[in-house]
Amino acid sequence: MGKNIGGTFGAPFECKRQVNTVTFYTQDLSMGPPANDDLDLQLVWLNAVEKFGRTVDSHILGEYWLSYIIPNWVEYGMAKANLRTSLLPPLSGYIDNTYGNSCGAFIRSEIWACLAPGHPEIAARYAYEDAIVDHCEDGAWGEVFFAAMQSSAFVESDYRKLIDIGLSYIPADCAVSKAIAMAVECYEEGITVADCRIKIHNAFPGTFGIQGIMLKEIDPEGSKGMDNGKPGFDAPENIAFSIAAWLYGENDFEKSLLIASSFGEDTDCICASLCSTLGILLGEDAIPSKWKDPLNDKIATCCIKNTSIGLWIPDTVTELSERILRDIPLMLKQDYCDIFGEKGMTVYCEGGESLYCEEADAYMYRINSFCKNPGLTVREVTELSPYVIRKKYPAFYMMADLNGSIKYKVGEKRKISVTVSNDFYWNEQHWVTVSAYSNDDITILSGGEVKLPLNNLSGTCAKTDISFVVNSSAQGSVDIMLGVSLIGRHSQGAIKVTLYQEENDADEEL
Repeated sequence: MGKNIGGTFGAPFECKRQVNTVTFYTQDLSMGPPANDDLDLQLVWLNAVEKFGRTVDSHILGEYWLSYIIPNWVEYGMAKANLRTSLLPPLSGYIDNTYGNSCGAFIRSEIWACLAPGHPEIAARYAYEDAIVDHCEDGAWGEVFFAAMQSSAFVESDYRKLIDIGLSYIPADCAVSKAIAMAVECYEEGITVADCRIKIHNAFPGTFGIQGIMLKEIDPEGSKGMDNGKPGFDAPENIAFSIAAWLYGENDFEKSLLIASSFGEDTDCICASLCSTLGILLGEDAIPSKWKDPLNDKIATCCIKNTSIGLWIPDTVTELSERILRDIPLMLKQDYCDIFGEKGMTVYCEGGESLYCEEADAYMYRINSFCKNPGLTVREVTELSPYVIRKKYPAFYMMADLNGSIKYKVGEKRKISVTVSNDFYWNEQHWVTVSAYSNDDITILSGGEVKLPLNNLSGTCAKTDISFVVNSSAQGSVDIMLGVSLIGRHSQGAIKVTLYQEENDADEEL
């Protein structure tokens, strides 16, 4: 309900660099709310969860992007173009993606928070899988922050603590973290809302407020004292505006909403993410009827291709909420969710310090701890290079590191690094076979097939480098299949890596 209200109220002022002073909806809502991508993209992910449950990852969500999402604008369109050329996530959200740090990912956090209430670690992991399909770096970290914070809001009422919990899941030195810290600092120092807006913007200048207009058309009054930033670098300041509105609004739904709208820029995203957080934290009864009644519980969509089988889109907020409740057991293990509890379904939540992101060094390296999950923490995953492709298989995790580039030069040595780690539930000693397969135009110099030990001690994994040379420029791109198998088990997995030819220096001179 909060999401629908915020997105509807802020939508008319999206992409405008101005101080908004409106106090109520400005649209004709006699037919219900207008469509908004802030909400309807998540309805597609809901369908993915209902089909694939806990196995949902960036690769599955990428398929849903190509099949069911209509828009081809900026980050959405670039990600779809990358996916069609076999660039897997997170490369799909990173390569040539000018708007990879924009706002289209953090607006999708609520679905993961609501499917994993009181379990921010779980919500954050799925939010990251979602975000890296079409975003990168700060664009992805913003969704992780909101998902962790909103999941925790089901069990934690201190909104200052909630902000710290969300920050614990993303890199401390990223722009999103710094922008949020500035919003908190402005509030604590008693800086006015107007000055807070300018200070945050000039420290993390985005361009969402000047989309589609010539520079000479920028409103001098609405942009007074504000710099122009780099196109697409919009997530940090807009997330900080949402947090600032929450703080200055002092947890009051309407007061916070009006302040959020006043900041301008990506107003529907700012308002929608704020109001969804408040909806979780305060409950529906705390949302004034004057804001709920005009929307009449309805959901409208504009970004979903629903002309073929495969999707079931809810028509109302109530239907969406009820489906999410039914889907929670799909996402949470039976350790956390009892559908046959005495009072109906019971979700057992984390609390206190366990809401914060686990520290990577919580266990001594190689300590004999069979119960230690060998997987990376959320913070470690979010700090991986965008050139690292991850894939989970039943008995192991596999990562392929392209070492900073999707390019190769004909006749020059190239390297891909492969890492294999145990799955938590089959955390045993193994011997791993890593193999590389390609066509005759490629000569594998080393690591074409190698056997490596994989221990079950904490922090251990099997690593190898595969070196090769591409001999011909006939294709312009090459595919290398990286295969992994465990000796003594039938489990196998593979990642296909697509690389593109870069001109040699001699060719460039010609």
